[in-house]
Amino acid sequence: MYDPKSLKAEEFISHEEILETLDYAEKNKANAELIDQIIAKARLAKGLTHREASVLLACDIPEKIQEVYDLAEQIKKDFYGSRIVMFAPLYLSNYCVNGCTYCPYHLKNKHIARKKLTLDEVEKEVIALQDMGHKRLAIEAGEDPVNNPIEYILDCVKTIYSIKHKNGAIRRVNINIAATTVENYRKLKEAEIGTYILFQETYHKESYEKLHPTGPKHNYSYHTEAMDRAMEGGIDDVGLGVLFGLELYQYEFAGLLMHAEHLEAVHGVGPHTISVPRIKKADDIDPGAFDNGIDDEIFAKICALIRISVPYTGMIISTRESQKVREKVIRLGVSQISGGSRTSVGGYQEDIRPTDTEQFDVSDQRSLDEVVHWLMDMGYIPSFCTACYREGRTGDRFMSLCKSGQIQNCCQPNALMTLKEYLMDYASEDTKKVGEALIAAELNHIPKEKVRSICEDHLQKIENGIRDFRF
Repeated sequence: MYDPKSLKAEEFISHEEILETLDYAEKNKANAELIDQIIAKARLAKGLTHREASVLLACDIPEKIQEVYDLAEQIKKDFYGSRIVMFAPLYLSNYCVNGCTYCPYHLKNKHIARKKLTLDEVEKEVIALQDMGHKRLAIEAGEDPVNNPIEYILDCVKTIYSIKHKNGAIRRVNINIAATTVENYRKLKEAEIGTYILFQETYHKESYEKLHPTGPKHNYSYHTEAMDRAMEGGIDDVGLGVLFGLELYQYEFAGLLMHAEHLEAVHGVGPHTISVPRIKKADDIDPGAFDNGIDDEIFAKICALIRISVPYTGMIISTRESQKVREKVIRLGVSQISGGSRTSVGGYQEDIRPTDTEQFDVSDQRSLDEVVHWLMDMGYIPSFCTACYREGRTGDRFMSLCKSGQIQNCCQPNALMTLKEYLMDYASEDTKKVGEALIAAELNHIPKEKVRSICEDHLQKIENGIRDFRF
């Protein structure tokens, strides 16, 4: 039985409801009247249900799809302006006890080099990331209670926050680790993590159990119910995601939105972020072995529909995707991207990107400076802001500000000030020149004159060597 308020995975992600939804979508994919009604509802920027969004996903009427793309672009501008938040992943350990068939860290892979960073090595990685200009990290680790216990993760978080190198500082640490207990989530909350991120991989239970044949991750219910335990433990910013290519994309799309609806129904706040990775080649993993891959057009359509379905939720795309693909989906709804990423354990300390411990192939291998320059050339503001998390604007407090539009008086100046820090401390001369011109132009888009005046004053102080201003 489908019940979004249930705490049982099989009830808030109901297989029967998804099948009925996909059947409904298929039957109505050419129903122009219904499609127009759904698009009209989406224009209100209050979101869509999983069933409504699935109809639009099934729709193959070119002019209707273009309407969806145009609306996604408008909603993106309305809620995020031209800001793109920057981050980098930091891989702590690739020891893992699971048997996931799509990940090279699986237990049976005996030829991949296993590595776990010491705290001294964590410090070196963080300094390398700070020297690039990063302020926000997403730390990653395989599931291994012996090698990667929660105490190790907590020690790493504490170490990361403690490192101040030149003008560098990591101001927000997001966590992407395996499903765990309420007690452990409380410990992560006490460690002042940002967002807790956990990808579902697939919402199709039968496929999930086949793709995770061994290890604790095999337990579908425990994994799927992790966000509820995280919120019970006090973490109010959580990030969802599926790995597109493992199961039919229509099924995953419906399940993803149902999970968002469940969090809203039970906890009063939906996901802080949604990630949209596609399966990629890595070590002994061949993406061609999975027969549910999606092309770039379907991928772009999914991104656009996520944006109009959950307009207040940040959308993340990693360096799994190429520059060309990232350029397209940023316009359609993506609000956070990684730059200069390395998906190997200890990779940032190396001059040349190592591949022996990578979790996946990196398609976009440009440096952070190149990515920042590229974004600015397209008119976007690369933002290194972490202010909301540090000011307690998380969970329902963040959402209420976002829905009211008041967040704009914080986000625009914070983005400009953190970009100014990057330009002063890390940027190449050409990037700095482009960035200074962009800041001068974008100051005019700060709604309140008083806020604009304060921001201008802070920008001058940053020019004079003072750091870390925020609204």
